[in-house]
Amino acid sequence: MSRASPDTPDPSASEPAAQASFGFKDVPAAEKAGMVRQVFESVAPRYDLMNDLMSGGVHRLWKNALVDVANPRPGEKFLDVAGGTGDIAFRLLARQAGGKGDEPADVTVCDINPAMLAVGRDRAVDRGLLAGLTWTTGDAEALPFPDRRFDGYTIAFGLRNVTDIDKALAEAHRVLKPGGRFYCLEFSKMTSAPLGRLYDAYSERALPFFGRLVARDAESYRYLHESIRRFPPQRELARRLGRAGFANVAWRDMTLGVVALHSAWRI
Repeated sequence: MSRASPDTPDPSASEPAAQASFGFKDVPAAEKAGMVRQVFESVAPRYDLMNDLMSGGVHRLWKNALVDVANPRPGEKFLDVAGGTGDIAFRLLARQAGGKGDEPADVTVCDINPAMLAVGRDRAVDRGLLAGLTWTTGDAEALPFPDRRFDGYTIAFGLRNVTDIDKALAEAHRVLKPGGRFYCLEFSKMTSAPLGRLYDAYSERALPFFGRLVARDAESYRYLHESIRRFPPQRELARRLGRAGFANVAWRDMTLGVVALHSAWRI
């Protein structure tokens, strides 16, 4: 067995810590999840109201389009990741319950942030949605579920907040059954460069303004704007889905690319 000389420097000691983007800043990767958690703990109580204000209500149409494409059928098991407030889960549940057949609806919500899950549970109780929903605290990069568990996986406006996108995609692939469907709704790159510059200028000012006015937290919404700017464009995310093992990867631009809906199949 070879041994290092006492005078030989340890190579690992000089290696820089892994970095991850947090808005426009790069931070130690080990710290990003905690920083994101603080952001969403702060904005959780007014998160859905802020979504309405920032998008003029259009986020509801985007989410409806996601569920239309996912088309969950009764008896299928769906996992909604980073969806603590229940916006996507409630839509999936309603679609399953409205389908033909006697098999029950089955939607699991998984979010790393207990504050967001608390908002979702309260909303579910207010709506009388006591069956067919499961609420789980978990990390998109290390999902607390067995292999090949779900027929469908959705993540809406959450992928850009994970520390390692490729790990999250690999986990999505792992928990899907063969033939399972993956859907990601996320802010993306506008198809018109001039309009893209106008949109960036608007969101750079509007998000912190509404955050300060409504949620009393301008900094969290400044981070959300910056995280949108640093998220991979449509074609790059599609390539990364392919590297994670997905097939039939495609995307659909909505509102001129303000958001994109990526879909893929687990083979």
